[in-house]
Amino acid sequence: MDTGVTDEQIQQVAATARPLSMVQLRWAPDRRQDGADAIELEHQRRMVSLRADGVIAVLCPVLSDTVAGVAVLALAVDEARELMAHDPCVQAGMMTVEVLPCLGFPGDAIPPEIDTPRRRDGEVGRLGPR
Repeated sequence: MDTGVTDEQIQQVAATARPLSMVQLRWAPDRRQDGADAIELEHQRRMVSLRADGVIAVLCPVLSDTVAGVAVLALAVDEARELMAHDPCVQAGMMTVEVLPCLGFPGDAIPPEIDTPRRRDGEVGRLGPR
């Protein structure tokens, strides 16, 4: 890790921080109810649509039996809570939602060329099944 970052550089980056909302969706006990596949498809359609509209800045489905996904929304926390309360999976009791205030930095992005991510120790690893 590069330790050559100065206090001034940290302050410059911190000054660009913008308020956002971080959403965590967790699987609920009713995840596998009748009609769950159709409900989840509508959830996915809605999330991808919000991403296309710029409401969701980062969308990350999580490969887990407990966490369904996380997203960073370009909304105030109260607006994000209201928006996510209307999610089809949340309304059906398939997912629970937690919305937290967070800060983001303009220009941060997931590199488009990620195929085989590298761990901090330099070893190559894969995210999820292929």
